[in-house]
Amino acid sequence: MTSSARLDDATRRELLNTMLLIRTYEEAILREYHADKLPGFDIGAGLVPGEMHLAAGHEPVAAGVCAHLTRDDALTGTHRPHHIAIAHGVDLRAMTAEIFGRETGLGRGRGGHMHLFDPATHFSCSGIIAEGLPPALGQAFAFRQRGSDRIAVAVTGEGAANQGAFHESLNLAALWKLPVVFVVEDNEWAISVPRAASTSIPSNADRAAAYGMPGIRVEGNDVEGVYRAAEEAVARARAGGGPSLIEVHTLRLWGHFEGDAQGYRSDLEGVPGRDPIPTYQVRLIADGVVSDGDVDVMRASAAERVEDAIEYAKSSPTPDPHHALDYVFAEGAHA
Repeated sequence: MTSSARLDDATRRELLNTMLLIRTYEEAILREYHADKLPGFDIGAGLVPGEMHLAAGHEPVAAGVCAHLTRDDALTGTHRPHHIAIAHGVDLRAMTAEIFGRETGLGRGRGGHMHLFDPATHFSCSGIIAEGLPPALGQAFAFRQRGSDRIAVAVTGEGAANQGAFHESLNLAALWKLPVVFVVEDNEWAISVPRAASTSIPSNADRAAAYGMPGIRVEGNDVEGVYRAAEEAVARARAGGGPSLIEVHTLRLWGHFEGDAQGYRSDLEGVPGRDPIPTYQVRLIADGVVSDGDVDVMRASAAERVEDAIEYAKSSPTPDPHHALDYVFAEGAHA
């Protein structure tokens, strides 16, 4: 069981700081994405064309899990990836340039926001549902074969927990006792389908027992609860104890994608009141961990970093159409 002792003040401040940086980033991407798509919303227009899936409300998952990872650990994400990428230390400038489709991006502008790959931090994501789980197993297997204590973490959504790849991955990870942690973000909506209409049990954490691994569900979008659950799961994986499953009941503050009218949601009116950042901020101020001034400094620092990344992306060159296939396929002679 996880400890009930209060986290130290430095850790709590850093959790809030990480969440504020993520939210500041997502708000800036939201601003830039919509700036030139009006008056009529055109998904193909503007500096950032195509779909955009933002993670406002999911910050506790990223902050709580990634606090226990190093740059040498692997992390795979979904089509909603910015929060965990930021918390894992992916370079803000290179990630933003990729989102803007620029040559200085992580994938030289070829992948966009749903296909971020960063070898420096072993981070990757995909627009395919549950696609990140099998690669995490491969990374975990490689880490173990090399005799290291590195681990892999696969983050996915509650809708993906009904995909075959989810169950196949849990089964193989348990069978081979791989150093991997599975994290399910339950924001209650798989696009427009509520969890209760798609999943036969209230908690995907209960599915862990069927594969012989520990499973825990963190309620209330509580960053400290996520931190404690991840601490135990990561330690177990590093020590050779095998995989674990963590499900976090989190919140999607905005639409499934930008432009989503969300007519299917009956809970929208009460969503702002469930925002995890002001909730945690008030909690830390009441405990004397931070002051209003401290939070202002955190926000200012986050804004400076984010706006620097935005300006870097905007000033970076777009890929030359004549070289559109460069860096897409492997090049060189083959026997």
